[in-house]
Amino acid sequence: MYEIAIIGYGGMGAYHAEQLLTLPEEFHLAGVYDINPERITLAKSKGIHGYDTLEELLADPSIRTVIIAVPNNFHKSLSIQAMEAGKNVICEKPVMMNAEELIEVLAVSRKTGRQFTVHQNRRWDRDFLIVKKAVEAGTLGTPFYIESRVQGSKGIPGDWRCVKEAGGGMLLDWGVHLIDQIMWMVDSPVTEVYAHLLSVKFPEVDDNFKLLLRFENGLSALVEVDTYTFINLPRWHVSGDAGTLQIDSFSCDGRIVRAKNSEMHWESGIVYTAAGPTRTMAPRPKETIEQIELPEVACDARDYYRNFRDADLGLTELIVKPEEALRVMRVIDAVFESARTHASISVRL
Repeated sequence: MYEIAIIGYGGMGAYHAEQLLTLPEEFHLAGVYDINPERITLAKSKGIHGYDTLEELLADPSIRTVIIAVPNNFHKSLSIQAMEAGKNVICEKPVMMNAEELIEVLAVSRKTGRQFTVHQNRRWDRDFLIVKKAVEAGTLGTPFYIESRVQGSKGIPGDWRCVKEAGGGMLLDWGVHLIDQIMWMVDSPVTEVYAHLLSVKFPEVDDNFKLLLRFENGLSALVEVDTYTFINLPRWHVSGDAGTLQIDSFSCDGRIVRAKNSEMHWESGIVYTAAGPTRTMAPRPKETIEQIELPEVACDARDYYRNFRDADLGLTELIVKPEEALRVMRVIDAVFESARTHASISVRL
């Protein structure tokens, strides 16, 4: 049985516990530790062992891997402490506060021989897997523009996510997921980053942002997070030279529309607005396009834990590789620099 313990029993720590407890034949949850005694009591009320101290957890020889689910500014110190105690580490996202911190942690991983990676669970989201499958199958032809966004209207939960020192803000919360998804899907280096971060309701941190990524292969991606908008735009909008895909929400309602042929005749089709005609923006004749269903995909987010275990046992490679996490963090660093300087940042990542 593969033994895992959790450091931090807040929202994500409890989520990890719930997920692991659904796989009793594959994993054993050795227990949890939290700096807040009330959370340890809560875990015990659910039949989960609670460690009285962090040192007690790290000294338990039965534990092979620890999951670190604490505020972002503690990721580095706890990851290093756990690996030096002989434990593998799954660290919640963002993996660190910046790329420099991650480089230090990866050096400890190499020195100790412990496996380390980040919990990029959104690679198993159904909406993303649909987009990835359609793009890789060539359903849209060659993609040239991707829009990926998540939007809400309730602001940021009123906890450490509102505190800059703790690594709060939406770029380090949702941005790391959306950037990771696109960088994993697009097989090309990022060459340019331009970002606009907004603090609409929370002055210390970004609660809204828009960023543009340009890739060496010519593709561009718009990544957007809004926490205070009341009419949502599509979750995904992907344009290729042979078609367009749209997914409206996490429910994965959407469609693909493709051109039946590349030729276009302009003799007919004019749209008249209140101010005049346009031929360029007139719709294609219906007989020149086709609408198809979104592809079917299978997804089980618990495969993340299975893959980590199997990689640790030498049976396969990690799906979420630490070097990929470093690429994402370097892009995040460039995003913050772009927002600070109000300029695009040239990179090759």
